[in-house]
Amino acid sequence: MTAVEAKLRRYYELKQQIKQLSDELAELRDELIGYCMEHEVRQLEAGGCKLTLVVQQRREYDDAKLLSALPEPELWRMLSRADTAKVASLVKLNVLTEEQIKDTYLLKDVQLLQVVKK
Repeated sequence: MTAVEAKLRRYYELKQQIKQLSDELAELRDELIGYCMEHEVRQLEAGGCKLTLVVQQRREYDDAKLLSALPEPELWRMLSRADTAKVASLVKLNVLTEEQIKDTYLLKDVQLLQVVKK
């Protein structure tokens, strides 16, 4: 086996390990969030680690509603799609107001799981 073949094979093996680890992390994350929700706790200490469950709200924009709320259609070219960060920037720059976009998005709760070693 050549050096390139060995590196290619190792790369593939590592990518497979990453996929397996990501799947396991996702499963554990869901189980830990489920446990916290079931027991109505936001913090937990166990096994030498501290878990904190943080709930954030994120906006999910409706492209059609956002387009109709824009004062100038040329702004849509700046966005090209409803990108949350770009919309927030336009609001911060006073190009758009919160009033103009108030009916263009839904708020979605997102649970973030933070685990640190004690």
